[in-house]
Amino acid sequence: MIQQAFEMLGLTPKETQLYQTLLKLGPSSIRDIAEHSGINRGTAYESLKQLQTKGIVSYFPKGKRRFFTAENPDILLNLAEEKRSRLNKTIENLKNTIIPNLHQQQPDYHQTHVRYYEGDDGIEWVLRDILNVVSQQDHKEYCVFSSKPIRPFLYRPFPNYTKQRVKLGINVKVIALGDGGEEAELSERKWIKTEGSVDASYIAIYPPKCAIISLASNNFPSAVVLESKDIAKAQQIIFDTLWKML
Repeated sequence: MIQQAFEMLGLTPKETQLYQTLLKLGPSSIRDIAEHSGINRGTAYESLKQLQTKGIVSYFPKGKRRFFTAENPDILLNLAEEKRSRLNKTIENLKNTIIPNLHQQQPDYHQTHVRYYEGDDGIEWVLRDILNVVSQQDHKEYCVFSSKPIRPFLYRPFPNYTKQRVKLGINVKVIALGDGGEEAELSERKWIKTEGSVDASYIAIYPPKCAIISLASNNFPSAVVLESKDIAKAQQIIFDTLWKML
């Protein structure tokens, strides 16, 4: 856990070891540092220079030798805050400038990207993709066709899905095929009566994507995600038209 935290701050295992050694020793020569850390003098000296650049270690001359000293551990929190600040700025640049510019550079061939997913892990990925895509839109809403047989298996890999959806402020409209289905916050539901059994299926429309989830033999879940503005728009028109009729 400690090494992982240091790595997040950009320190190598050797740099971490040297810093902790210096904290224990106090101001020390390169020879003493190398001896107590078990790192050879050449490598230790180069690593100490890196630590000095990062502001974690400093040195002072004593006679003809340099003595190194570790800065107060509180400096690590300052480093983490600086790193978080830079990361937040990078995220804002990605959202507002870099990604929009990259999208403009991408030719629009109206191609359909198709991805296949299987098993509980695959279904969880699709459900998370729905939340990720819709949460970034101005109008946070998606639409669903859902049949009764798939419901026990749909949220099995992601049991707190609805709670996450509500937390993100995402609305959902559901056209249920057959009876059943639970009312939930930020959701609207209408029903289509069916005669006889209905196959297990779930279709989510969240432009520019559509996800189709079904069950194979032995109730093994699989999904297809289509990424196409044209297909998503057509599916949305079908859903909206049917919704108004119900």
